[in-house]
Amino acid sequence: MQGTYKTAMAFVMACAAAAAQAATELVIATVNNGHMIEMQKLTPQFEKAHPGITLKWVTLEEGVLRQRVTTDIATKGGQFDVMTVGIYEVPIWSRKGWLLPIETDADYDVADLLPSIREGLSLDGKLYASPFYGEASMLMYRQDLADKAGFQMPGQPTWAQVREFASKVHDPRNGVYGMCLRGKPGWGDNMALITTIANTHGGQWFDMQWKPRLDTPAWKKAVGFYVDLMKDYGPPGASANNFNENLALFNEGKCGAWVDASIAASFISDARQSKVAGKVAYAAAPVASTPKGAAWLWTWNLAIPASTRNAEAAQAFVKWATSKDYVQLVAREHGWGAVPTGTRQSTYASAEFQKAAGFAAAEKRAIDSVDMTDATEPDSPYDGVQYVAIPEFQAIGIAVGQQMSAALSGKVTVEHALKTSQTLAEREMRKSGYYK
Repeated sequence: MQGTYKTAMAFVMACAAAAAQAATELVIATVNNGHMIEMQKLTPQFEKAHPGITLKWVTLEEGVLRQRVTTDIATKGGQFDVMTVGIYEVPIWSRKGWLLPIETDADYDVADLLPSIREGLSLDGKLYASPFYGEASMLMYRQDLADKAGFQMPGQPTWAQVREFASKVHDPRNGVYGMCLRGKPGWGDNMALITTIANTHGGQWFDMQWKPRLDTPAWKKAVGFYVDLMKDYGPPGASANNFNENLALFNEGKCGAWVDASIAASFISDARQSKVAGKVAYAAAPVASTPKGAAWLWTWNLAIPASTRNAEAAQAFVKWATSKDYVQLVAREHGWGAVPTGTRQSTYASAEFQKAAGFAAAEKRAIDSVDMTDATEPDSPYDGVQYVAIPEFQAIGIAVGQQMSAALSGKVTVEHALKTSQTLAEREMRKSGYYK
């Protein structure tokens, strides 16, 4: 009997070992933003609900993430089962057959997704990535400093008014800088902001013949304004700052105003991480000569590369992390002020969310205001606000972003940066066959 028992136990242990070896490991590439970090902390919740699936996270800075996932998916490398990608990549990659459609059901409720975001992530009626959080750009500023300076910010400010506000609250001796803006080079970094400034000054990336328009008076005025504003009222080393760096500065009370992604509002209004929580007000993204293209629209989404060997498990994870139930989970664990926003109508309809998130109405207005198909005053052949929805834009945007960063740091003049950018863009567009 003892031998039989030992044999049986050995069989059970072997089966358990085999089951453990058979567990599916999902490798997820994501960006090092606050909501994604929170998602990683909830890994045990997913693994408990999905026995047999384990999650392995690869968390990267935004620019590095874009390079890694673009290289992997284009070469069918298969390093990742789930990728965090932007609304720029999804339409391009889905047309190339690089992404699997998301298999949604009634419980997932696709119709609950905000229409503009759902449409931006769909091709031929199929969703090719699920939005984790969405954002538009808007102005966040210190109401306490505005009150002290006797300044009243309008709901729709101009860039000139924002500069005036920055001049009144700029106090570097006491560690407060009037304006914080992105300066780190990258098509989705400094160029996201600078493109909106150019749009609202009447600029565009390309005309209807796809010829670059970066050396025009509109771009010179916009970039000159940006550089002067940051030189006069920005923090030291602004050419190295992106979203996370400016978020840290703002939370420490070092920024009077900041134009950036509306998702930042959930962090700067959180007293657990922000020293200025309760002192912040919100307004629409600033405008100049035209309101067109003044505010961007962006989503960070979870997508499944066609090269994955774990499609079924990847589908389960994507639906879990972007569901209405996930929003409820974060609300239970950390409160309604911490939930990822900008994706679902039900989130904004929640009385609990509206009560906890003082920024909710401003963010929703900002998202609803964006028209991805009409973001420039002159007619343009492309969709997109802070980017151009063509594959070539990534390389062009990176190169131009480096020139803008050099102008901000004083290494070159604005005129030189734009002239060089024009030459780089012309070369790339000719090489790609857009015009001769």
